Parts: sequence; structure tokens; C-alpha cells
Amino acid sequence: MFEIKDGYIYIKIKAQPNSSKNKIAGKYGESLKVNIKAPAVEGAANKELIKFIGKEFKIPKSEIAIKGETSKQKVLIVPFRDDIIKKLEEINGH
Repeated sequence: MFEIKDGYIYIKIKAQPNSSKNKIAGKYGESLKVNIKAPAVEGAANKELIKFIGKEFKIPKSEIAIKGETSKQKVLIVPFRDDIIKKLEEINGH
């Protein structure tokens, strides 16, 4: 679901746009499934995903990078912090 490399955490995300609410839905295979209210139109879901993850993990939006902008499978790149790792491990069941 995530890997640590060069001082950053790479989080595999399975985005589900057009959901009833923004929420972390849990583990989905090797990814973290995140439901997003915004539609996948003109980057709206990506913007809301970054905003939501920033809020959930207490990361400034400016410190979150995204790969896979046009795919439901994405990778979010965030700064390495122990509290983020702990929360990801809790979600992952470790």
C-alpha cells in the first residue's frame, strides 16, 4: 500500500470519484481505497483527493504530489513522517 523512498512516502491510491462522501474506505488489494465526492472531470477529483488526504493526515496540500492524474490508480507522494506511517499501518491492519 505504501513504500518509503528518499525521505518520502509513496502511497498507492485507488480513487473512487462520484461517491456520496469523502472517506478512506480501507485497503483495496495493494492500494488504499479513497472515496471522493467530486467527479473525475477536469481534475476536480484529484484536487479533492489531495485536499482530503491533506486533512486526514495533517499534511499541507502543497507538500502532496500526485502521479496517475488520469487513472483511478494513483500514487500520492508525501513527506516522511512517523505519524503518517502509523496511520497507514493501522489502515493496513499491522
